[in-house]
Amino acid sequence: MDKYRQDLIQAARHKLERAHYSVEQRELILRTLDLLLDLAHADERTEENARSTSRLFANITNHHNLLAIIHEQGDELNSLKRITFNLTSSLQMQVILDAIATEALRLIKNARDVHIFLYQDGQLQFASSLDSEGNHSRSYTTPRRNGLTQTVVQTRQVIVVEDISRHPLFHNAPPGWTGGIVGIPLLLGGNVVGVMNMTRWSSDGFDPSELRLLGLLADQAALAIMNARLHSQVSNLAMSDALTGLPNRRALDARLEEDVIRSTRYHHEFAVLLMDLDGFKAINDTYGHSTGDDVLRQYAQFMLKQPRASDFLARYGGDELLMILPETNLQSALLVAEHIRKRMSAFEVTLPDGTTRALGISGGISIFPDHAVSASDLLRAADEALYHAKRTSRGSFIVADPGGELYTSPEKDPQLP
Repeated sequence: MDKYRQDLIQAARHKLERAHYSVEQRELILRTLDLLLDLAHADERTEENARSTSRLFANITNHHNLLAIIHEQGDELNSLKRITFNLTSSLQMQVILDAIATEALRLIKNARDVHIFLYQDGQLQFASSLDSEGNHSRSYTTPRRNGLTQTVVQTRQVIVVEDISRHPLFHNAPPGWTGGIVGIPLLLGGNVVGVMNMTRWSSDGFDPSELRLLGLLADQAALAIMNARLHSQVSNLAMSDALTGLPNRRALDARLEEDVIRSTRYHHEFAVLLMDLDGFKAINDTYGHSTGDDVLRQYAQFMLKQPRASDFLARYGGDELLMILPETNLQSALLVAEHIRKRMSAFEVTLPDGTTRALGISGGISIFPDHAVSASDLLRAADEALYHAKRTSRGSFIVADPGGELYTSPEKDPQLP
């Protein structure tokens, strides 16, 4: 048996050399043959079994395309394993989108660039891109109404364009667009969650093996995108106040800690405004909690129109809202507070009995690092200033110690609790 085995392997080696297989391919086939002979020997330990195995193997080696197919499928499995790992290692949307773009260019040789668009609520939005020179997140164009990306969304089909300059989908495209492109829908449960477009310099199109690899990536990408969306929704719910929709106390504490760290590092000031709705308790006691909740929702929406883009507004508790003003000194904080106080003079709510009620606002201000250098102490300083304003000068803002009253009581004092 051993001599027969040696002769068989030697004969196979000569045959493979004549067939012009590479060294790596020959070694792979010979190792496979050796394994098959081991299995045959362990099974029946007969030369007849070994001869049957060798005949089967001879038939396999005569199909020259089979080895390429095996290699191709092996590469696809390795690619799928790598893609799955990379796309499931994070739940942050931008990290996932950048990983999808990176994997796409890694899979397809001679690609020029890849663009990813997210699709949600009937809208396409640019999400990520990567070109062959390593440039990330550069948006070259917006999806055209009847262009490739919109058509992929509508048809939910892969669309291959071998020559951009001659295809009707690109008849109104910018001049100079050349080469080939493929648009692939990112589908989950039959629903489009995005579109991935890949271009290449040549007009050769994409062969079936490349499209199969991009299809594997698209399947994993759609799942990863949806997981990131769900994670974001859950995170937002955990950090949002159910009544007003504003960030809740948990989100506020996290943001305040971040601002303390950032401002300490870069030696910036920032301001904290803690505000209380004057007249709310009387409404809540008279008309009930349902009306009180509605007033708080209106109050939150009214206040959301006031912050600068960089400001952070959250519900502190009850009818108290807190605003963080990044890189803001005391003088600037006073201007913001005055603006809020004046605008609140226009805030009125309609009550269940048909009457309207004007509601004012009182507030306390603390400044980092003048009044405190920790998040908890900043909150405590602003809270003490607010308490002082409610007791002594309702309708005004008070600066935390060392400081003083900013405003006298307004001329028109709304009904107070």
